[in-house]
Amino acid sequence: MIITFFISFFVSYLLGAVPFGLLFSRAVGKDVRQEGSGNIGATNVNRVLGKKLGILTLLCDVAKGFFPVFIATAFLPSTGNAELIVALCGLATVLGHMFSVYMGFKGGKGVATALGVFLFFSPLAVLFALFLFVAVVYFSGFVSAGSLAASAFIPLCLWLLGSSLPVLLVACTIALLIWLKHSSNIGRLMRGEEKSWKTKEAK
Repeated sequence: MIITFFISFFVSYLLGAVPFGLLFSRAVGKDVRQEGSGNIGATNVNRVLGKKLGILTLLCDVAKGFFPVFIATAFLPSTGNAELIVALCGLATVLGHMFSVYMGFKGGKGVATALGVFLFFSPLAVLFALFLFVAVVYFSGFVSAGSLAASAFIPLCLWLLGSSLPVLLVACTIALLIWLKHSSNIGRLMRGEEKSWKTKEAK
């Protein structure tokens, strides 16, 4: 079982580490890390390369969060530790995105990949978190504020919906990592310097 855990965790990490945003930007002759916010996630890809590649990046980042836990569930034997291993595979995919081995252990902020992980464990919790995300972004104008609110809300939703302890612990860990990755955004929000989509539309 220990060998199975390490293999599952390692493979999940490698899948999560694939930097789709960077790959798509290089395919059109750009480096998304050198423009906009410098992030490889869907928000910056959309800002720099347009909606089509932004949406494609979002879908791929969500998929690489969903499929490792889906595959782990399908292939792992039904033992007492299986749920813990599957939950940790979800954590591994998010760690892969945030600290990609293909990018010198740098990466994105993990929101879309975490969405894919939680979509597997509880689609209803994701739906509630998406409602909050949309509301916060709409009223505040900041995508980062929506991401922070939704990531903090997900563990509570999972708890209220009766998710297991391993899933709750992984959800709390992922939420903390997302907040740490957004430290620069939090600083800009507090200083009033964060970019708003409302300002962009007004222009």
